[in-house]
Amino acid sequence: MAVVTTEELDRMLTRLKLTAIRDQLDSLLDEAVRGEMTLRDALAFLCQREIARKDQRRIDMSFGLAKFPFVRDLGGFDFTAQPSLDRGQIRDLATGRFIANGDALLLLGPPGVGKSHLAVALGREAIVAGYTVLFTGAMELVANLAKAQADGRLEERLTHYTKPKLLIVDELGYLPLDPDAAHLFFQLVSRRYGRGAMLVTSNRAVGEWGSVFGDAVVATAILDRLLHHSHVITIRGDSYRLREKRRSGLLQKPAAAHETTTVST
Repeated sequence: MAVVTTEELDRMLTRLKLTAIRDQLDSLLDEAVRGEMTLRDALAFLCQREIARKDQRRIDMSFGLAKFPFVRDLGGFDFTAQPSLDRGQIRDLATGRFIANGDALLLLGPPGVGKSHLAVALGREAIVAGYTVLFTGAMELVANLAKAQADGRLEERLTHYTKPKLLIVDELGYLPLDPDAAHLFFQLVSRRYGRGAMLVTSNRAVGEWGSVFGDAVVATAILDRLLHHSHVITIRGDSYRLREKRRSGLLQKPAAAHETTTVST
């Protein structure tokens, strides 16, 4: 067999889109030699490095497309501040099984208890597991749907929000929705029902969603779909921001301790 030059090998690896092997070829071959690998083992080693590079690129691109407002992970979540929160349940959710099943996950509780942190962290875990994710604020979501409806592009926008395997809707309930917005949100939930998972954070208990949507009938229809196959985690605790102020002496500690409850259906 004719001797293959480095330039020819680079061209072949580029054509095959094996860029990780191409960019690290010398060091990878040196490592294979040091490890006294067989040809089969060396080939598997090179393929593993190529796959790792492609996986990382996919993850990095998916993080960008998800539009997370900040970077958070489960390792940075202060479970000690929410001692009743079931770590095992959160880690089970992080496996993405609820996404594969098309379930809904509701994270409920007052402001500042870590709902958005958990939402972003679980979204990032979902991407690593291979799922597509999109993060949006509730008010941004309904504003975009209303604009699309006014422009005659509602179907296109609903499709946009239906495609990801996991749609995260943050801060539902901080401001009430007008009836038109509530009906648009219902259309989206109906589209995703049975097709894709949703993660919703809210400062309102589900019993208060009638006031959030301004229509008890619409709220019931939305909850009927979200709660059919769902995991509901209600965090009853103090705001992390208020806790820091208490530590600094700016606020007094509350008289009664808070607790966290979890419910799955």
